[in-house]
Amino acid sequence: MPSGKNNKLRPKRLYLYLNFTFFLDIENEEFIITEGVFNKTKTAIQLRKIQQVNINQSFIQKIIGVYELDVDTAGSNKKEGAIKAISHELALELKSRLLDNEEKKSVSESEAFQFKETEDKPLEAEHPFIKISFLSLLKVGITSNYERSIALLLIFFTTLYENFQNFGDENGIYKERVGSYIDENLVLQTILLSIVFFFGVVLVVNVIRVVFKYFDYKITRQKGSLLLSFGLLNTKSTIIKPEKVQITTITRNYFQNKMGILEMKIKQATSGEKEERKSAIEIPGCSEPERDAILKLLFHKIPEKGLMLQPNFRKLVFSIFLTIGLPLFGFIVVGYWIEPVFFEYGYLVPVYVIFIGLIQYFKFINNRLFINDNFIIKQSGAWDVSNEIIEPSKIQAISTSQLFWHKKLNIGSITLHTAGGNIAFQLGNYIIIKQQVNLWLYEIETSDSNWM
Repeated sequence: MPSGKNNKLRPKRLYLYLNFTFFLDIENEEFIITEGVFNKTKTAIQLRKIQQVNINQSFIQKIIGVYELDVDTAGSNKKEGAIKAISHELALELKSRLLDNEEKKSVSESEAFQFKETEDKPLEAEHPFIKISFLSLLKVGITSNYERSIALLLIFFTTLYENFQNFGDENGIYKERVGSYIDENLVLQTILLSIVFFFGVVLVVNVIRVVFKYFDYKITRQKGSLLLSFGLLNTKSTIIKPEKVQITTITRNYFQNKMGILEMKIKQATSGEKEERKSAIEIPGCSEPERDAILKLLFHKIPEKGLMLQPNFRKLVFSIFLTIGLPLFGFIVVGYWIEPVFFEYGYLVPVYVIFIGLIQYFKFINNRLFINDNFIIKQSGAWDVSNEIIEPSKIQAISTSQLFWHKKLNIGSITLHTAGGNIAFQLGNYIIIKQQVNLWLYEIETSDSNWM
């Protein structure tokens, strides 16, 4: 591959490494990748359909000083194009050209690829306007994602316990020696210490995971877009174009509110649920001024909550039936007819009922749909309260439903389908829902938004 100034991207110029080449076809507005030794494969990606371009660097790539560039058009559940080893300067320049398809008028090739400014000033020279500090990452690590860390640790300790049990069955003498260290009078203290140790490990694991993933998180303005870069061992760099954003989620819990931080998640067009989860871009540890700065760049204004819709109380009743009623019925059936020893753990039932009941209550209280002329905001969550923000022009389809026994009650459900995922709201005022649906459908038909 060429080096030095010749590394600049030029029209029709092939970059060859063995049998792998890529170039920009200016006339047809396509990015062409060819590869293969015996079976040649040619991939043509239309520039206007490119949703996201990521620059990644694994630990091994960091050692040898190269980067990987991935191109995603949301047309399938995998990346349409991938370049495994290029320089950082060329990756940034190529990325800028792949995403710089706003200008629709035709220009000459010499005008389209003038890199005088690039040669004098690199693309990454712009100073970041947001930088997530190490302290903010520590705050995020101790206040979020408990479920994931607890699940991983439960799997680890369960596997460890099962192996110890199998070892103890074959070697009874070791089992007796270990058991002798636990005094029967100190069982409660041992359990409490074990719980404290377990949650301590959860916090440590969570902090390490967050710091490794989001270390040195920087957000830079670049031609009206957001350039995000982060990572300790595996470095990732991606660009968010405001017109491509589908759903923006702001999440906060009680502890994060006290510490003055929040988390943001930005979803662009995807091809399915798995791809949706993978492609969601997270911004951890933002302050409120940083959140407002990001929202202004994405939407040119700060979204406001307008008309509020809340679910009917029957949603709470049905949720309690599913999460408390059915499990208790199953507990009684199993204990009475199959395994009576289950009733020995009956003292845990009130704890379960109170805990799950509070979760369902706060979920119901926080479940709201806010509507104004420019934005739709879905609020949800029990502990981590999330606000999902979408613009009506980004809606692809709308589904409404109403059960026949809900007609007299005037309640129904709605699902907003976007290229970044769905937003659902159940058992709200159906007359208002239908009125808003008509307005949104009209806006979709008349909108000239270029989000694809």
